[in-house]
Amino acid sequence: MHSLSRRVASRLAALSAAPLGACLSALALAAACLPATATAAFPDKPIRIVVPFSPGGGTDLIARTIGVAMSQDLGQPVVVDNKPGGGTIIGTDNVAKSAPDGYTLVMATFAHAVNPSLQPKLPYATDKAFAPVVLVGRSPNVLVVRPDSPYQTVQDLIAAARANPGKISFASQGPGTSAHLAGELFKSLAKVNLNHIPYRGAGPAITDLLGGQVDLMFATASAVGNLLESGKLRALGVTSAQRSTSPDLARVPTIAESGVPGYVAESWYGLFAPAGTPAPVIARLNAAARKAVATDAFRKRADAEGLIVSPGTPEAFGRYVRGEQARWSQVVKDAKITIN
Repeated sequence: MHSLSRRVASRLAALSAAPLGACLSALALAAACLPATATAAFPDKPIRIVVPFSPGGGTDLIARTIGVAMSQDLGQPVVVDNKPGGGTIIGTDNVAKSAPDGYTLVMATFAHAVNPSLQPKLPYATDKAFAPVVLVGRSPNVLVVRPDSPYQTVQDLIAAARANPGKISFASQGPGTSAHLAGELFKSLAKVNLNHIPYRGAGPAITDLLGGQVDLMFATASAVGNLLESGKLRALGVTSAQRSTSPDLARVPTIAESGVPGYVAESWYGLFAPAGTPAPVIARLNAAARKAVATDAFRKRADAEGLIVSPGTPEAFGRYVRGEQARWSQVVKDAKITIN
């Protein structure tokens, strides 16, 4: 270290006789010689997680829970910034256009993988604008109705929908979200016509479901877990290939086994950073998130809501999302699904 300092000092001492251009070059060289520890370690200020939904929904709750645990490991506050609208596009675009320094992340969902198929003019290139950080977890959606609903089973719903085409409504937290596409896939495979009512987030959608303004919802398990436990909503089926391991959902049949063969739709949560974020920063965020999902507080929420916690490497998350994007692109094409 002392020899490095003497070399830099000697080089700087010669600058007085050198032309301005040479001086600037030498100064740049001297700066490059400084040890890496001279720069501030990441993070040195609060980190923002953008949630592209309204407060109170499943994505919001997951982001807030993981944010608290990540802040403890990172030593900086992790704050949630709700930016709903546009089927998650408004909030996601905000992150795409943010500085690639690790201080702005998006809590992405199923919509991140399907929007390219549904939105021909996205303001960002999904495959190029983001760097994967970590897959937080996966979970089924749950087909839910009010306790006083006349539909006791999935078959009851199918029969009623066929007898009254277009008169039964289903809510979603926005166009292109898992609740929307799960409903559209149900319509296609069950050969029924349901009326889609989009909202700006799961919170408003569930409020109207409870109030009787809509008939049902293919909600994320995280958004309705407490309502199912309290009896304010009733589950008819889960959208996963196998039954849920959650205690509250273990006895709920899958929609596929309830008379809609081949039906599978899965929600997921994962963190992305803007493309160009340095690899060491991505690695630090990945490590903090993996520690966070292992905490008792996060595990408790995940277990109650049927979330399969499955963090891995950024590369593994990237592969998973690319696979989801390809699968749903085909579903959208085959079923001629649009959001208009």
